[in-house]
Amino acid sequence: MAESISLYNTLTGKKEVFKPLKKGHAGIYTCGPTVYWYQHIGNLRTYIFADILKRVLLYNNYKVRHIINVTDVGHLTSDADTGEDKIEKAAKREGKTAKEISEYYLRIFRNDLKKLNILEPSAWPKATEHIKEQIKLIKKLEEKGFTYRTNDGVYFDTSKFKDYGKLARLKIKGLQAGKRISLGEKKHSTDFALWKFSSSGEKRQQECNSPWGVGFPGWHVECSAMSMKYLGETFDIHTGGQDHIQIHHTNEIAQSEASTGRQFVRYWLHGAWLLFKGRKISKSLGGLYTISELESLGFEPMNFRYLCLTTNYRKPLSFTLENL
Repeated sequence: MAESISLYNTLTGKKEVFKPLKKGHAGIYTCGPTVYWYQHIGNLRTYIFADILKRVLLYNNYKVRHIINVTDVGHLTSDADTGEDKIEKAAKREGKTAKEISEYYLRIFRNDLKKLNILEPSAWPKATEHIKEQIKLIKKLEEKGFTYRTNDGVYFDTSKFKDYGKLARLKIKGLQAGKRISLGEKKHSTDFALWKFSSSGEKRQQECNSPWGVGFPGWHVECSAMSMKYLGETFDIHTGGQDHIQIHHTNEIAQSEASTGRQFVRYWLHGAWLLFKGRKISKSLGGLYTISELESLGFEPMNFRYLCLTTNYRKPLSFTLENL
């Protein structure tokens, strides 16, 4: 085994020698895709960096348990708990069932990973298959006094969690209660949904019974419930894109540590954006190629992997077809 491996930990803002919880073992959780559409090359850069990390650990004789979740319910079109469920919206758009949508786009995603020579994870847990675990976690938070109910769901009260925002170094002092025009509003701007109720005028394909009413889990709660189920209440490494730091991963830490009273993840690693014309690739700006689209232009998928390896994973990478 190598003398030491150093990792840049977003949580502490510095490089640290990797010391696993269990000698010779490493548990890694990578935020997986919301399977409502094709994953573009910006998404895929994040999985390439996680794969390199995993291979470095394997090369140094670590036994790696790697989990990539599949979001097939609960991810709304806005990270702020508003809008339509992305899977439900895609099902309406394509005239298919939510299950058909999620299975189709997951199959393409897994094929893209194969083309990029990315190793398969130890497990692919799906949000829809872990509703019981999510409800159990929310109940635990409720018992400990971290939740409150509104007309549209059960929310996590971020003012009750002492270190909320520590990952993103958010400056939140004395969270002010919002001016509540109706009971459907959150108490604080940073509070987030743990469980959303199906509205009376809404026709959803994916909804479940819960102690609070018929509805579906919030996007953030699924990652906590599934990562802790497969890796333990505290585990070694959590990876994802830098855009998850401020909301998604911050909320994962809050609900996980509030429920267990223990540190959730020891090392947080985040990949930087893929840029196009100096800005994060986006629908409006362009650059959102899929692997299949690059193939149709005459490139091999491994050409893109090689491009990603020309700079550090924490540095932005400028993408153009010329660069590729």
